Amino acid sequence: MSDEPATIQKLGAEAIGTAMLVFIGVGSVPATLILNGDSPMTMADLGMISLAFGTIVIATVYALGHIGGNHINPAITLGLAVTGNFPWRQVPGYLLAQLLGGVAGAAAIIGVLGMQASDLGLGVAQYAAPVGHGQAFFAEFIGTFILVFTVVGVIHRKAPAGFAGLAIGLVVFAVIIPVAPATGASINPARTFGPMLIQQVAGGEVLWQQLPVYLSAELLAGVAATVSYRFLTRPPHDQEIADAPVELAESVDA
Repeated sequence: MSDEPATIQKLGAEAIGTAMLVFIGVGSVPATLILNGDSPMTMADLGMISLAFGTIVIATVYALGHIGGNHINPAITLGLAVTGNFPWRQVPGYLLAQLLGGVAGAAAIIGVLGMQASDLGLGVAQYAAPVGHGQAFFAEFIGTFILVFTVVGVIHRKAPAGFAGLAIGLVVFAVIIPVAPATGASINPARTFGPMLIQQVAGGEVLWQQLPVYLSAELLAGVAATVSYRFLTRPPHDQEIADAPVELAESVDA
């Protein structure tokens, strides 16, 4: 009898993991602003926000990775599917679960911090002058590329076993530092969409015209990162060998 999790269990893990990511990571933004009052945000504040994102990613990889792989990011799911490391038939369900998780996590922020969180922007990723669409696209593309490139690297069959969660959490922490001043460092379509939708429902202002910039940059970066890593690591004699589907859980359990 196989102990492989059922599809509904995998989707549930994706939804819960994404909700946790958005609640802790995105929620740290309004929480910081509430505690700061009228004081401007500092590099130390950005560091704590980055740490919140990084630590929750580490936690979810180890807590949920063995169930559904803990992608919790459509860019990762799409990238793995394009390179044959994740079955296409599961992609729609994963993407829907991640988006629903992003919405639920954003709603939980208001549930905990109240409408003050919405008044302070709810941690919605956005950009403003002098950052334009092109710079925002580039920032999100680079940030997402680094994240997904690292993910596919640490789940590679030759990568050191057992360090996936730590490596992925640390790269999330690191990427946010240079990218956040430009775009808020979403680097995740579910994290982008969920807070925007809840902020709209809460009556806050949402720059929906920026959504295509975020989504296109993040999804294209996910594909570019997985294809690039495959090119760098697949030796010529492996070209005729079909890669087996890979999930983050494999490196965690190894």
